[in-house]
Amino acid sequence: MTSFNDLGLSQPLLNALTAGKYTQPTPIQAQAIPPVLAGRDLLGIAQTGTGKTAAFALPILQRLVDTRHRPAPKTCRALILSPTRELAAQIADKFRTYGREMGLSITTVFGGVGMHPQIQTLGRGVDILVATPGRLIDHMDRRTLSLANVETVVLDEADQMLDLGFVHAIRKISAALPKQRQSLFFSATMPASIGQLAAGFLREPIRVEVTPAATTVERIDQSVIFVEADRKRALLAEIMLDPAMERTLVFTRTKHGADRVARHLENSKVPAAAIHGNKSQSQRERALADFKAGRIRVLVATDIAARGIDVTGVSHVVNFELPNVPESYVHRIGRTARAGKDGAAISFCAQDERGLLRDIERVTRQRIATSDRRSDEALAAASAVANQNDRQDSREQPRSHGHRNEGQRQGQRPNGSRNGGGHRSEGQRHEGPRHEAQDGQRQDRPQQAHKPGGRPFHKKKPGGHNGGGRGFGGGQNRSQARAG
Repeated sequence: MTSFNDLGLSQPLLNALTAGKYTQPTPIQAQAIPPVLAGRDLLGIAQTGTGKTAAFALPILQRLVDTRHRPAPKTCRALILSPTRELAAQIADKFRTYGREMGLSITTVFGGVGMHPQIQTLGRGVDILVATPGRLIDHMDRRTLSLANVETVVLDEADQMLDLGFVHAIRKISAALPKQRQSLFFSATMPASIGQLAAGFLREPIRVEVTPAATTVERIDQSVIFVEADRKRALLAEIMLDPAMERTLVFTRTKHGADRVARHLENSKVPAAAIHGNKSQSQRERALADFKAGRIRVLVATDIAARGIDVTGVSHVVNFELPNVPESYVHRIGRTARAGKDGAAISFCAQDERGLLRDIERVTRQRIATSDRRSDEALAAASAVANQNDRQDSREQPRSHGHRNEGQRQGQRPNGSRNGGGHRSEGQRHEGPRHEAQDGQRQDRPQQAHKPGGRPFHKKKPGGHNGGGRGFGGGQNRSQARAG
C-alpha cells in the first residue's frame, strides 16, 4: 500500500502529516501528487471529501520551497481560485497546517471584508494567495495585484465556478497569467462545459479520475421523502426529534427560504442558524463556528455553501428543496460521510420536484430509496401549528425604521432589496439563480413630499397637466404614463 513516504514529499511536509495523524494518502492524492511535483498540468476528478485539497497543496508547498525566493511586491507565486469565501478560508487553513515548518506567506482575498488590509498584505508580496474571482479582479483593476509572476494556478471546484457564473472572470484572470505556468483543475463532477474550459486552460494535462464523475460516496445512506411543499417545515421539525441527527446541514434554494427554515426550527426549540450570500462575513463565520462547536444542531444553507463547508462529524444532510442542477446534489450530500465515516442524506420531494429527482437519479446512475414518514393527518396537524408559529413570528419581527441591519453596514443588500448600498459581496455577485437574491419582502414606498403647511403635494410632470412625462405626449392620460 502506498504511503506518503513513497510520494517524494519533503520531511517538513511528512512531519506535518504525521502531526495531523494522516497515515495513508487517498487515491486522488496518491495519483495526483507525483505529476504535480514533476511540474505537469493536471485535471483531477474525485468525489467531495476525498482529499483533493491536500492533492494540490502538498506538492505546491514543496515546489515553492525548492525554488524559494522572495515574491515581488504586489505579486504572488501560487494562486488558488475558490468559488466561495468559506472554501477559500478552509483551503488557506490547510496550506498553513501542511506548511507550518516552511516559512511561506499565505493569505486570502475575498469579498465581504475591507479592501485596505488586503491591499497592505498584497503590497508586500505573498507566496500563496487563495482568492475568490470577484475580489481578485477588484484588486487587478485597482492595480494592487499583478499576476505576471504566478508559477502555479489552481482552479478548485471548477464546475461550481461555472455554475456561479464565473466563466468571464476566469477568462479575464487567465489572460493576465503568464503563459509559462503550471495549471491544475480539481472537481467532483465533469460536465462538458468544464472539459471545454480545461482544454483552453491546461497544456497536455495528466488526467486523474479516481471515481466516475457525479458519483456519490458509498457510505452515505440516501433516501427521499415525498411530501407536499407546505408541509416540509413541519416534517423537518419532526425528524429533528431524532437524537441521531446531532449535526445536520439543511439545503434550501433561496436565501429567504433559508432564513425562514432557520426561524421555524428555532421556534420548534431546535438550535439553528442560516448561512448565505446576504449574511455579512462576520455572521457567516459566527454561524459556521457555532455549528462546528456544536452550539447549534442545524445549519441551513444555500448552494453557495455546498462547496465551502468542511465540518467534521456532519451526521445528516437534508435537501429541504432539491437543487435545480443535478450535480449540486452530489456536492450537497458530500458534506457528510467524510474521512471514512458514515452519513445519511434525506431529500424532501414535492410534486413539482419529481422531475428534478429523476434528473438526479439519471446523473448519479442510482435509484434513491423512498423513506417512510408520518401519516398525512398527523403531518397536516403539525404543519398547521408550524404555519401558525411562523405567522406569530413574523408579527413579532421588528420593522425597519431607517436603521441599517448588519448586512447593510457591511455593504450588502438585505433580502428582497434591488438597490443595496455599498459594494456587493462575493456571494451576492455570483450566488445561484437571480430569483434567490430577489426573494423577500416588498420594498417600502418612498414617503411623499409635503408643503410647509403639512399637506402632501405631487410635483407636476413635464408635458402637461394630464401627467405626460418624458417621452409621452401631453394628450396621454395618467394611467398611460404609468404604464410606460
